[in-house]
Amino acid sequence: MRLFLPVTYYKDITHDAFSLGGDRSLIGDKLMRVYLKRPDLVTNTERSVLSLQTTLDDIEKPLQHDAKLVEKASAKPIEPSTAPVEVLVLRPNFWTYKGDYSLQFLQNYISGNWYRGGESNYSTLAAVVMQADYNNKQKVKWENRLELKYGMQSSRSDSLHSFKSTEDLIRLTSKLGLQATKHWYYTFQFIGYTQFTHSFRSNDPKRYADFLAPLNLNMSIGMDYSADWLNHKLKGNFHMAPVAYNLKYTRLKELSGRLGIEEGKHFLHDFGSEFTVDLEWKLMDALTWKTRLYGYTTYERAELEWENTFTLQFNRYIATRLFLYPRFDDGVGRDGHHGYWQYKEFASVGFQYSF
Repeated sequence: MRLFLPVTYYKDITHDAFSLGGDRSLIGDKLMRVYLKRPDLVTNTERSVLSLQTTLDDIEKPLQHDAKLVEKASAKPIEPSTAPVEVLVLRPNFWTYKGDYSLQFLQNYISGNWYRGGESNYSTLAAVVMQADYNNKQKVKWENRLELKYGMQSSRSDSLHSFKSTEDLIRLTSKLGLQATKHWYYTFQFIGYTQFTHSFRSNDPKRYADFLAPLNLNMSIGMDYSADWLNHKLKGNFHMAPVAYNLKYTRLKELSGRLGIEEGKHFLHDFGSEFTVDLEWKLMDALTWKTRLYGYTTYERAELEWENTFTLQFNRYIATRLFLYPRFDDGVGRDGHHGYWQYKEFASVGFQYSF
């Protein structure tokens, strides 16, 4: 250390050099040579160096750390090199459900002296349409729709019946499709329909129809075209089947003749071709037109039905409906005024809820 510090005069070096029993060292000889030959390089003395030294005893008050800043600083989180990850796998749901419920009323009051005549009456119509569709977004599509409708009317002029049915329908439509192209499907379709209860005419005790009188079952194989036009405002499908089987059944033999079944028989079987068109067109935000066109022919007889429902939605729960339903059937007796054509129409306002 004495060699690398500034040159200092040490007493022990000279003492060892000039005493007879002194212990001379290599470092001592080097420093002694400097003292004798280059005294100008000696800048310090041993006494001055010792006067600048400080010992621990000279510190009256020991130094202390101020650890307050360390306590206030938030500890830096230790980020793990790996973190657990939870993977949630959801099973896809290919089913969609829709429903349409309505309960509508019509009340008409006419005083006895009304100049145009007529009579007061009350009528109501309840309708439920439930739909459950399966589509795996690949090849298979299965559509199911159940329609339930029942309407009643009362009139003072009918002395035999307090109420008569104005609308009576139970209809199930089911289609299973296998995709052929983007919009075309190979399809098997089933349609079955009947009514809830008996039907009468004013002041006539004769029963014209009843539950399972008739029951119509139609099964067909063909192709479906899925339509989505006018920026998603017009949607639906077209079903065309060159091969179809139709079964008509009545549980009441007395109704066989007027239903187009051989007298005294319960069943009518025949084969033919069939088509069905189901479309829904949103004409305006509050106005919707639903139409169903159904046709079946055996090339000996033909049935054609065209159902049209116009719905004007006032708000979420109140709506008015106009229903137009022309029908052609040359398998029943010919009417002297309308021929084979039949027609039904009604207008109503009331409660409606859809989801």
